[in-house]
Amino acid sequence: MQAIILAAGMGKRLKELTKDNTKCMVQVNGISLIERMLAQLDALALDKIVIVIGYEGQKLKEYIASLNVVTPISYIENTIYDKTNNIYSLALAKEYLVEDDTLLLESDLIFEDSVLQMLLDDPRETLALVDKYESWMDGTCIKLGEDDSIMEFVPGKKFVFEDIPDYYKTVNIYKFSRHFSETHYVPFLEAYSKALGDNEYYEQVLRVITMLDEPEIKARKLTGQLWYEIDDIQDLDIASSMFSESADKKISSMQSRYGGYWRYPHLIDFCYLVNPYFPPQRLMSEMKASFETLLTQYPSGMKVNSLLAAKNFGVRQEHILVGNGAAELIKCLMERIEGKIGFIRPTFEEYPNRYDLEKSVCFEPSTEDLHYTADDLMEYFGEKDISTLILINPDNPSGNYIPKADVIRLVDWSRQRNIRFILDESFVDFAEETGTTMICEEELARYDKLVVVKSISKSYGVPGIRLGILASRDEGLIASLKEEVAIWNINSFGEFYMQVAEKYQKDYEVSLHKIKDARRKFIEKLSENPAFRVFPSQANYVMAELVNGMTARELTKNLLVKHNLLIKDLSGKVKRGTRQFVRLAVRNVEDNEKLIEVLQEELM
Repeated sequence: MQAIILAAGMGKRLKELTKDNTKCMVQVNGISLIERMLAQLDALALDKIVIVIGYEGQKLKEYIASLNVVTPISYIENTIYDKTNNIYSLALAKEYLVEDDTLLLESDLIFEDSVLQMLLDDPRETLALVDKYESWMDGTCIKLGEDDSIMEFVPGKKFVFEDIPDYYKTVNIYKFSRHFSETHYVPFLEAYSKALGDNEYYEQVLRVITMLDEPEIKARKLTGQLWYEIDDIQDLDIASSMFSESADKKISSMQSRYGGYWRYPHLIDFCYLVNPYFPPQRLMSEMKASFETLLTQYPSGMKVNSLLAAKNFGVRQEHILVGNGAAELIKCLMERIEGKIGFIRPTFEEYPNRYDLEKSVCFEPSTEDLHYTADDLMEYFGEKDISTLILINPDNPSGNYIPKADVIRLVDWSRQRNIRFILDESFVDFAEETGTTMICEEELARYDKLVVVKSISKSYGVPGIRLGILASRDEGLIASLKEEVAIWNINSFGEFYMQVAEKYQKDYEVSLHKIKDARRKFIEKLSENPAFRVFPSQANYVMAELVNGMTARELTKNLLVKHNLLIKDLSGKVKRGTRQFVRLAVRNVEDNEKLIEVLQEELM
C-alpha cells in the first residue's frame, strides 16, 4: 500500500498565509497540515508516499526533509500548477497508481487518526470516504444506494438544495485498489483529460466511472469522526478549535465563539437556548419563497419595524422598539441608566457586564437551589438606595420563576419607590403558567418606568435573524433609544419574519406545549441519575449540580471531546464554594435522550 498526496495548488483563498508557502504548510495549532498528515501516514507502515508538488514545491520538499518521516517519499512536480487543476496533478502520478494499492489524499485536509485506519480495515478494495452533508461543507457531493454504491456524483454547480437530505460529501480521501486503477481509473483519466483538457477535477473521472454497470468503487461513511477541509482563514479558525491540542483549549476556543456551531460537524448544542419546535416548516418555506427579494432589497426603517412589532404584541408603536437581538437593546438601555442598579446574581451577564461594578447592588439567593421570591427581592432591595431593579424571569441559569401576580407586586413596589423596573421576559413563554407576558398596553400602563425586554431569538427559535423587542410607556425613553440605534438596525429577513409571524401564533402555542412536555420528561430522566441534582426550571433549560465528585469542567470536556455534545459549564458563573453546576438546554426529545444516555455513561 502506498499514499499519493496532491499538494500542487496555490491556496489563494488563504491570502497572506500562502504568499510564500504552499497551502499544506499552513499550521493548525502550531503543526502544519502536511506534517500532521505525513505522521498519520507514517504510522501505517506504507511502502512509500508520493507527493505531487507545484507552487513553492522546492520549499515544501526542504520542509518535509526536516521532518522525522520514516516512510520513503517520492516527488512529482507539476510545473504548470497555475494553469491546471488537480486532474492534471493526478495524471502525473498515474504510473504510481497502477503499481500498488493507493490511499489518495488532498493536502488541505485535517482529520482524526482513526480515519485512515478505518479505510484500511474495510475489506472492500476501492472506497470513497464520505460524510453526511452539512451546511458548512463545500464541493462535490454524492448520492448513495442502499449498498453504499455511488449512484451519482454531484458537482457544486449542479447542487440542488431540495436534495440535501440525500447528499453525502466526499472527504477527498480515497482507497484505490491497483486493479481499479489499472482497469478503470487510469484509462478513464487519460480519456477524460484528452477530451476535456487539464483544467478539470479528478472527481469528474469518478463521476463517469460510477455510470458503469460494475464501477467497483463504493462509499465508506464516516461515523462521527472529525475532519475539515481548509480553504480560507475561517476554515483555519474552525479547524484550530476542532483540533485543539488539549481538551481545555478546545472548550475555551468553542465557548469564546458565542455561536456559529452549525459549522462544526455533528455537534449537538445544549449550550445556547432556543425553541426547538418553532418556527414550523410552512413559515420557513414562506421565507424561502421570498429569499431573493429579501436578500436584494433594503429593509424598512425603524418606524415601520416598530409598527410591525406593535401589531404582533398588541402595544402602541410609540411604546415599542425593535432591536438587532435583545443584546443591542440591552446595551443601549444600560448606557442611559444612572444611579445604583439592583441585580440578582447569578443571572444573564449581559446586564451587569454593561454597568459599573461600583454602582451595582447584587442580591444572591442563599437557598440551596438558588430559588428566590418577590418578597426576598423587596426585603433585600428595600434597604438599598437603588434607582433601577433588573429581573430576568425565568432567571438564567437557575430557571427560577416568579409568578405574574408577584411580578405585578414588584412593579407596584418599584412605583412606590420611584425605581425603574426592567423585566427581561425572554424565557417567560416557557413557564407552565399562561398569560404571563407584561408586553401589552394594560400591563405597561401600571408604571411608566416599567421596561420589558424580550428576545425573539430564544422564544421563537430564530436566533439567526437576530430580533429582540423593548416595550415601555415611557415614550421619552423609547424615542431616545430609537435615535440611538441605526435606522436599519434589522435586516429584511427579520422584518419579513415579523410581517408573517402573527399567522403562525397557533403553531407557536403548540410548540410551547411540546417543549414544556419535553422539559418535564428531561427533568424526570435527569433526576434518575444519582450523580445529578436537578433544580426546578420554568425555562427552556435546566440547571443541575454534580454530586459525584466530578467537576463541571471535566464533564463539559468529556461530553465535547468524546461525544460532540456542548453544554454550559457554570463554574465561572455560579460560585457556591466547591459545588459544581452545569446548564443543559432543552432540545427535542431525540437529542435530549441522547444526552441522558451519554450522561449515564459518563457519570456512573
